[in-house]
Amino acid sequence: MESKKQNYTVPIIMMILLFGMIAFVTNLAAPMGVVLKDQFGASNFEGMLGNAMNFIAYAIMGIPGGLLLQRVGYKKTALIAVAVGFIGVGIQYLSGHASQDSAFSVYLVGALVSGFSMTLLNTVVNPMLNTLGGGGNKGNQLIQVGGSFNSVMATFTPAFVGILIGEAAKAQISDVFPVMYIAMGVFALVFFVLMGVKIPEPHAEHKSESLKSAMTGALQYRHLILGAVAIFIYVGVEIGVPGFLNFWLSDSPVGKTTAGYVVGTYWFLMLIGRLVGASIGSKVSSKSMLTVTSLVGIILIAAAMFSSTANEVSLPVLMRSATGSLSFGLAEVPINAMLLVLVGLCTSIMWGGIFNLAVEGLGKYTAAASGIFMTMVVGGGILPLIQGKVADIAGYLPSYWVILLGLGYLLFYALIGSKVHKRADA
Repeated sequence: MESKKQNYTVPIIMMILLFGMIAFVTNLAAPMGVVLKDQFGASNFEGMLGNAMNFIAYAIMGIPGGLLLQRVGYKKTALIAVAVGFIGVGIQYLSGHASQDSAFSVYLVGALVSGFSMTLLNTVVNPMLNTLGGGGNKGNQLIQVGGSFNSVMATFTPAFVGILIGEAAKAQISDVFPVMYIAMGVFALVFFVLMGVKIPEPHAEHKSESLKSAMTGALQYRHLILGAVAIFIYVGVEIGVPGFLNFWLSDSPVGKTTAGYVVGTYWFLMLIGRLVGASIGSKVSSKSMLTVTSLVGIILIAAAMFSSTANEVSLPVLMRSATGSLSFGLAEVPINAMLLVLVGLCTSIMWGGIFNLAVEGLGKYTAAASGIFMTMVVGGGILPLIQGKVADIAGYLPSYWVILLGLGYLLFYALIGSKVHKRADA
C-alpha cells in the first residue's frame, strides 16, 4: 500500500528523457555520416558504418539485454544502460581529439558502445514507464508520451547537426561536440537522479520453459519468421530513406544545413503519422494499415526515383529563423526530396502493424517473439550499408531500389506472409 502512495514524477520524467535519448543518439549516427565523408573522404558505404555499429549492437545485445533485465531488475538495468550510453558518446567525443589515422576507428567503437546502451534502454524504458504509471491506461498513456518525445528528438537531431556543421566545405567531428555535450549531460543527470530514487520492480514471471525452448517454439510459426524478416527490412527502410536523403542533399546545391532541416521534417512527419495511427488504430486493422502504407510508400519512392531533379518545390521544414530560434519555414528542394520526406508518414506506423500481425496466435511464445524482434532491429544497420554500396556504384536516387524492394516485401507480408496457419496455446 505504501508504494502506491509514492510520487514517481521524477523517475517518470527521467524515463521520458531516456526515451528521447534513444532517438537523439540513434539519429545522430546518420547525419554524422556527412561529417565522416567530409573529414575522412569516406564513401557512402563507409559513411553509414557508424549507423551500422549502432544497429549491430541490437543483434549482439538484444537477447542478453532481456536476460540482464530478468537477473538484476529494471532500475539496475537502466543505470547500466545510462552509464554505457555516457561512455559510448564519450568515446565518440574522444574521436574528435584522436589523430587523423585513428579517429575514424575510435568513432566506430563509440557508435557500437552507444548502440549497446540504446538496446538496453529499449529493453527497459517501455515496461518501466508502464510500471511507474501503474499499468493499464495510465501506463500506456506514459508510453505514448515517451514515444512522442522520442519523435520530437528524432526531428531535432538532424536539424541541430545541420546547423552546427553549416555549409563548411570540410565538416569535422569537433563541429558536433555540442550535441555530444548535451547527450553526456543528460545521461549523467539521469544516472544520478535514478540512483537516488526508489522505483518499483515488476514481479518477473519465472517461466519453467528455457530460453532455448521458448525460441525454438516461437520459430515454428511461419508468419512469425516472415514477420521477423519484415522487422529487419522495415527498420532498414526507416533509416535508409532519410539517411541517403541527407547525403544526397548535402552533396547538392541545397547544402548541409538545409539537408538537416529536410531530414528533420521526415522525422516530424513520423510523429504526425504515429499520432494519426494511434487515433485510428482501434478502427483499422493492422493488415489494412500495413498494406496501405507499404503501397503508398512504393508509389512515393518510385516517383522520387524517376522524377526530374530539375523540378523544385517549396517544402515546409523546421529551420532556424533569422533570430536564431527554431520555427517552420520554406526550403527550395527538388521534388524528389519532398516525395522521400512524405515516406515518413508511411514508415511511422509500420512497426506496430508488423508486430501485431507477427505475434497473432503466438500465445505463450509472444515474449520470445519480442526478443527475436529486438535482435532483428539490426536491419537498420545492414540495409543502409547495402544501399550505400549501391549509391557508390549507381548514385543516390538509384540506391532507392533497395528501399523499393524492401517495401515490396512489406506489402507481400501484409497481404500474404502474415496469414496465420496455426495458433499456440495461450
